[in-house]
Amino acid sequence: MAKAPRTGPYICGIDAALDVVSGKWKGLILWELDTHRVRRFAELRRGLPGVSEKMLTQHLREMEEDGLVHREVYAEVPPRVEYSLTESGRALNKALAPLGAWGTERIRSEGIETVPVSPHG
Repeated sequence: MAKAPRTGPYICGIDAALDVVSGKWKGLILWELDTHRVRRFAELRRGLPGVSEKMLTQHLREMEEDGLVHREVYAEVPPRVEYSLTESGRALNKALAPLGAWGTERIRSEGIETVPVSPHG
C-alpha cells in the first residue's frame, strides 16, 4: 500500500525539503543518479555500498511518488528497468550541493574515514 504524498503542514521550506529527502540513502541515490544520469537497480545497489535491496526499493518508490525519480520499464525479455532524475530531482540535488561541500570540508578537517567507492560503480 502506497503512502499518502507528503503535504505538510510544514514549519518552513527546510522542513518540507527534509521531509522529501529524509533517510540515509535518498541523498546518495540523488548523487548516484546525477553522476551517472541513468542507472539500473543493480548498478545503483553496487554504487551504494551497504544499502539493502529492500531499502533501495522503498526509497526509489518514495522518490518516484515525490516526483524526484523517473522509472522507465522496457518491454524486453528479461525486463529492463532504468532510473533517472526528473527535473525536480536534479533541482533538489543542485540545492544539496552546498551541504555536500560542507560535509566534504568536515571530512577533510576532522580526518573522518570515508567508504571506498568503486571507480566502475
